Amino acid sequence: MTGHVFVVGADLRRLVCDDVLVPTDRSLRVTAEWRQLLPGDVVSHEDADDLCLDLCWGGDERVLEVPGGRAGDPGRALWLVDTVDRRSRDADEALRWLVDGAREALAAVARREVPTPVQGRARRLVALPALGTGWGGAAGQRGTLLQRLLPVLREGAAEHGLDVALVLRGPSDLAAAQRVRRGEPDSWDLPAHLRELAEDLGERARRGQLAAFVGAGVSAAAGLPTWEQLLDELAGRSGLDDGLRAGLSHLPAQDAAALLARELGREQLEAFVEERFGPGHYALAHALIADLPVQEFVTTNYDPLVELAAADIGRDLSVLPFDDAVPGRPWLLKLHGDAAHPESIVLTREEYLQFGDSRAALAGVLHSLLLTRHVLFVGTSMQDDDLIRIAHQVRSAIQARGAAPRRRSGTVLALREDPSRARLWEQDVQTVAIAPADTPSAEAARLLEVLLDCIGCLSTPPTGYLLDPAYRGMLSAEERTLADALEQVAGVVPEGASSSAVEEVAALLRRLGSRGAAAGGPPPDEASAPRDDRLQQQRPG
Repeated sequence: MTGHVFVVGADLRRLVCDDVLVPTDRSLRVTAEWRQLLPGDVVSHEDADDLCLDLCWGGDERVLEVPGGRAGDPGRALWLVDTVDRRSRDADEALRWLVDGAREALAAVARREVPTPVQGRARRLVALPALGTGWGGAAGQRGTLLQRLLPVLREGAAEHGLDVALVLRGPSDLAAAQRVRRGEPDSWDLPAHLRELAEDLGERARRGQLAAFVGAGVSAAAGLPTWEQLLDELAGRSGLDDGLRAGLSHLPAQDAAALLARELGREQLEAFVEERFGPGHYALAHALIADLPVQEFVTTNYDPLVELAAADIGRDLSVLPFDDAVPGRPWLLKLHGDAAHPESIVLTREEYLQFGDSRAALAGVLHSLLLTRHVLFVGTSMQDDDLIRIAHQVRSAIQARGAAPRRRSGTVLALREDPSRARLWEQDVQTVAIAPADTPSAEAARLLEVLLDCIGCLSTPPTGYLLDPAYRGMLSAEERTLADALEQVAGVVPEGASSSAVEEVAALLRRLGSRGAAAGGPPPDEASAPRDDRLQQQRPG
């Protein structure tokens, strides 16, 4: 596979990647939002709006590597890209100049040697915002910019063997970028069966029929331990002698955890989990999953990375069972506990056995999803005892005498072919192998990301930018006529309306990209209240 261009809603400051492109100008100003990425010694002046950097251009180049990267984030490089053209140009020339800067930046990034990509990824990941939509002057031409920028990013990814993540946060931006990609079928290098699967799952997501289950394999890409690695780390802290530590490998994982919990004590165990699985950088897969138009998420992971990724695009997830479920708001069920509530962690055999008793209500939520939704399982091998028990209970219910035949209730994305495990689960879910059995894990995980990227594109509503004037240049004549009529409707929607009918119309107009529709809080039919931070983007990036 050549390099791939991902389009994802995320916060560049929290996304795990190898290189980040930061917009600037010839005076080397950057907006204050980039402060946490920069080494302190390169900032010469700072105010509420921007930072001035104590660096200098070497000549006419438009790309400058920040020396030292960011403290505490070894291996991650920051690159300043000049996106502010001081010369007078017409609109077409200005966009061409901006796109040339992206091309030059990818070439500069490719010249930096990186022996091992971040977290063992198969290819380096370079992340950038929509360059030039702030001080660069392209804010009102975002649609045309995306139409020109995406092909250049694909050319650079192919030429240099890099993966590129175009990171967008506004709902209109994401919808428009996905429209551009849907018109270019070569955007994904996927086998035919995976492309067909993406189309099926994308359609299910758009219809509100899809739920997502997130396993430990997803968080491993963010540097968090798998179950086996967690036990190794706990063993290192336990003080057990070498003989007992060696014997742990011969015990079932839950029994090994019980022994370690006894040696460490529950208080020390909870403190370790709270620290190890606390807030941090999330992986590309977390962001791709959080972007899906899905209302219900379930995870056995302790970490908060799914909810952080969702929050960064304005999706406020209720975390069950710790938060109240709010009508119209998506939710995430923490099946095995949450690091923010370490007393809830499920780790030992005894705690697993309690699942059918004190935690039966949590199992019931997943029962319901398997009966009423199509569940997409990502990052799990389906060996968890709780999942096996829940699947058996659902199977027993739907095979009751007199029950109508049912389709399988989910899809498991397995990294590599495993015919025996697929056969074992074939009554309950379809198992789709991402890659052949001899494929390295890193390559299979990367192909999984490409598949998630394709599902996300195909599930994105195609109208999220219809009323956004920055994307008017993308509209057909028919769409412009419709947009003009809808803008007249938006103009008469009163602010602060108490009528549910008015709120529903305002919600529709906001989802179509209107900036003028009244916003009286999350409407009852929305998956979330999207945060529109385009005002903050009227600066570099």
